[in-house]
Amino acid sequence: MLIFKEKLPTSNRAAIVEKIRQVSDRLGIQPNWLMAVINFETAGTFSTSIQNPFSKATGLIQFMPATAISLGTTIEALRGMDFIAQLDYVERYYRPFKGRVQSFTDLYLATFFPLAIGKPDNWVLQTPSLSAKKIADQNPIFNDGGRVTVGSIKRALTTKIPAEYAVHLVKQNTGIIAIATVVVLAVVFWKPIEKFMKEQLKGTA
Repeated sequence: MLIFKEKLPTSNRAAIVEKIRQVSDRLGIQPNWLMAVINFETAGTFSTSIQNPFSKATGLIQFMPATAISLGTTIEALRGMDFIAQLDYVERYYRPFKGRVQSFTDLYLATFFPLAIGKPDNWVLQTPSLSAKKIADQNPIFNDGGRVTVGSIKRALTTKIPAEYAVHLVKQNTGIIAIATVVVLAVVFWKPIEKFMKEQLKGTA
């Protein structure tokens, strides 16, 4: 299941879904992580042209003007792109983080504050040139007592994900799934096998 699929443009939805899956596969992430980030960054609009009036951050993952230039484009060009075309720049942005992103939160942190990837929940977002207070003031949704932490970001992200979608953001552990499957099969089939064995023993008595 692809979460938030109903918010994608209807004109070429199937092509967009396929592109999201391809991009995610190349990046080594789950498609639902990318959909959740886009939903959060575009305030649920999934608009390629949405722009923050203050920072001028633009598009599906809110490319900053300097970031757009570093990727070989501009925010003006991004605003004019359709969904599929802009996904090429989304992939280009995330490519350096391939292998480091292990969760939906990691992918969001790669978007918002890459230094925070892999950090504990109490880690405070700040840099030598950007104080914790300024980051908190500029991002009130993440503000936790005058600072932004990895934990406060996780909590804010969680409130934006409907409960029925949240389960699809958990990274599946194939090893655990395989073990669980074996256990279930053992429980399901043991009783018939046990009965058969008992009948065979009675027949030889």
